[in-house]
Amino acid sequence: MIEIVLIILSFIFIASASKHISKFFVKIKLPQITGFLLAGIIAGPFILNMIKTESIEKLDFINETSLAFIAFAAGAQLYVKELRSRYKSITWMTLGQLVVTFILSTVIILLIADYVPFIKDLGFNLKFSVALLVSTIFVARSPASAIAVISEMRAKGPFTQTVMGVTVVIDVLVIVLFAITFSVSKTLLAGETFNALFIVIIFSEIIFSILFGIVFGKLLALLLSFRLNTTVKTVITLIIGYLIYLFSHKIKLYSEVFLNFEFYMEPLLISITAGFFVINYSKYKEEFHKVIKDAEPVVYVVFFTLTGASVSLDVLMESWFVAIIFFAIRLITMIIGSYIGGKAGGDPFKLWKFGWMPYITQAGVSLGLVTVVAGEFTDWGQELATVLISVIILNQLIGPPLFKWVLNYVGESHTKAEILPFDGIRDAIIFGLEDQSLALARQLKEHNWQVKIATRRKDIEAYKDCKLEIIEINDFSLETMNKLNAKNAEAIVTMNTDIENLEVCEFAYEYLGTKDLVVRLNDRQNFDKFHELGALIVEPSTAIVSLLDHLVRSPVAASLLLGTEENQDTIDIEITNKNIHGLAVRDLHLPGDILILSINRKGHTVLSHGYTRLRLGDIITVVGSNESLERVMLRFEK
Repeated sequence: MIEIVLIILSFIFIASASKHISKFFVKIKLPQITGFLLAGIIAGPFILNMIKTESIEKLDFINETSLAFIAFAAGAQLYVKELRSRYKSITWMTLGQLVVTFILSTVIILLIADYVPFIKDLGFNLKFSVALLVSTIFVARSPASAIAVISEMRAKGPFTQTVMGVTVVIDVLVIVLFAITFSVSKTLLAGETFNALFIVIIFSEIIFSILFGIVFGKLLALLLSFRLNTTVKTVITLIIGYLIYLFSHKIKLYSEVFLNFEFYMEPLLISITAGFFVINYSKYKEEFHKVIKDAEPVVYVVFFTLTGASVSLDVLMESWFVAIIFFAIRLITMIIGSYIGGKAGGDPFKLWKFGWMPYITQAGVSLGLVTVVAGEFTDWGQELATVLISVIILNQLIGPPLFKWVLNYVGESHTKAEILPFDGIRDAIIFGLEDQSLALARQLKEHNWQVKIATRRKDIEAYKDCKLEIIEINDFSLETMNKLNAKNAEAIVTMNTDIENLEVCEFAYEYLGTKDLVVRLNDRQNFDKFHELGALIVEPSTAIVSLLDHLVRSPVAASLLLGTEENQDTIDIEITNKNIHGLAVRDLHLPGDILILSINRKGHTVLSHGYTRLRLGDIITVVGSNESLERVMLRFEK
């Protein structure tokens, strides 16, 4: 027991490091999961050996829990009402990727079989069996990787919907296809007549998997109906995911004992069905999305880091040449399938020209099928498994960056724009014209901010004597933002309806990279939408109560922060002066009435003391007299 606890604690430490390492990959325009995978490979048994082979086996419950949760998320992506317009594209792209990849791969592998070392001496039946099994595994995709990239890129649009639909549907169909090809291969190798009973069992397994998926979906809906903290719901959801795998393993075990044959319900299919049921046939769609959103970052870190640690580098080194050939076969057949599926589905050329890129990655299902092949065909199965695992490794490393690139190419990624360097002038744009926005603009101007008020109201002439810059706008388009010179604004404040506020914030997040987004919230239900964009949210209904509470309990501190003390104020200053970089706080020689309240570094608060060294880009919150604050600003800023 102590050993497993130590293994879990050490893995948590490695996963935490993996999360920080992945940030470097984001900077060089690669997906986070590539960073997770490489961090896992480095920490794994073949390089640093921080995660030993026996430890990976003991952490398998983490892998299963993560896979079930990712399958929940995959099923949740299949919201029928939103996908109706994409049915044709999803159907034809699925057929293109599945049928074309399977048939062409089978033919090509048969043609080159005489040149592949471990199968060249086999008979035709054996070669045909290998070709069928390999082609089936080529068809498998990775919903986990797809969802991770889509989530990171905040991708949405017709291309993303098609990709998600095709990826999930194919991973369901490949289980059926494998059942058929596996049975055919065993029949060919045994020289027996075709065993139809085996196919009946397989289809029964699929039907029961779907039925139990509905049962677990109802269990999830019941959980979501309770008034529980979201974190508690998330933890219970993860536990339910693990119980699905446990349930599947127990059914398999008892069927072998009592029925004399193996009855295996695919846990991924159960989990996908459960997620699909909650989203489409319960009233807790939004709640389920929130649970998934909260858990996704942690699940992806632990799953892909553990996947990276599981990569057998020795296998890759031994079989790299054949693996590259198989990788090329799969890639070529996928490209052809994508062209055929995209053209038949009537998609624009821009969408299907690179439509094969999102489907390269492989993970859990593929590895599971490879394991089954290696266990059943002991003569040549292990060598084949070695090659296929190498192909899966290549797909997992190459696929995510290509998927990220194609999302940018089709214009469906919605990542945050880069923040422009401070130009020396503090600009703010307030969207909405009313008494509060006018009062805010005046107060900001008193603190030397350049302020514009943007409004859709037509009566701005009535405010011409207020000595504020008020600009009439018609929409929130790029042209309008350029007219407002919004790219240079340090802060954007939205004081309209939540729909208009969200439109402004999403535009600012994606295209402007505005440092601070401040939102006056109208409906508490929209809180999460703004929070995801990193906005600072003010709820009028609770803000006054909170402010009064602070004034009662800590009147001096509240007065300082509000700037109501005579000749006293509190401001944030970003360090842009290179001469300050590296200096300790104790060596700054600040005016005697200046107090540093906090230091924010890359979004994290640093517990500062006299020996804390400042860095370029640090945001320092200071309090003091107006005169001293001016002196500090001149010193800290370029």
